[in-house]
Amino acid sequence: MITADVVRTSRLSPSLVGVTISGPQLARYRYVGDDQMFRFFFRRPGQQELRMPSWSHDGWLAQWLLMAPSTRPHVRLYTARAFRPETLELDIEFVAHGDTSPGSGWALSAKPGETVGIFDEGTTYAPPPGSGRQLLVGDESALPAILAILEQAPRDLEAQVFLEVPHAGDVRDVRVPAGVTMHWLPREDEHAVPGRLALQTLSETVRPRDRPAYAFIAGESGLATGARRFLVNEVGMPKTDITFQGYWKHGKASPG
Repeated sequence: MITADVVRTSRLSPSLVGVTISGPQLARYRYVGDDQMFRFFFRRPGQQELRMPSWSHDGWLAQWLLMAPSTRPHVRLYTARAFRPETLELDIEFVAHGDTSPGSGWALSAKPGETVGIFDEGTTYAPPPGSGRQLLVGDESALPAILAILEQAPRDLEAQVFLEVPHAGDVRDVRVPAGVTMHWLPREDEHAVPGRLALQTLSETVRPRDRPAYAFIAGESGLATGARRFLVNEVGMPKTDITFQGYWKHGKASPG
């Protein structure tokens, strides 16, 4: 377990908020990049201090569950957007949708000095060595992971990227390898289910002749499972060549 403090926040776009944390314990953080995830612990409204599990292994969950609800912190899964070991600063990006979820509400009101905790969960992005053309698909919750992957990718990477975001203002000006084609997909419909536009566009665009060597899909559960099903059944990809992550499920609150 690692604790750190908020040092600054920024509004990155209409739907994304950036929070940077820092502290001496981040010297123990083993950053490997790509879609590296961690459990993020933060105070519930009304709590005076952050109380963290003490076990730095999977036993943390049992400790957390045994805490009284009045002292138990919120915990969510987030991606390391960037880490600067020279300054021990870790950047995290949060989807901002008001105070309708704990993570969004916390990020929108976070102030410098706020103490948080992280527990590393590693990476899932795992293209085979020497693999050919890749496919990366995600919604706004996967934007930090996919952008981190692209920024750290070898310059000869060839890939198609489908990124669905809530608004055109969320589209980023990112530098990617010359062989990467970016498909930004703004929904512009507050009632639309996130991920469906990306899934529809993917199914209308990718054909068996375009079959990638590896695919990484992340975001809303329906997008992750639907895209995997399409790639296996319609494009002919082996399941072993697809990494898919359902970060959240539309209409269902995450536990914790």
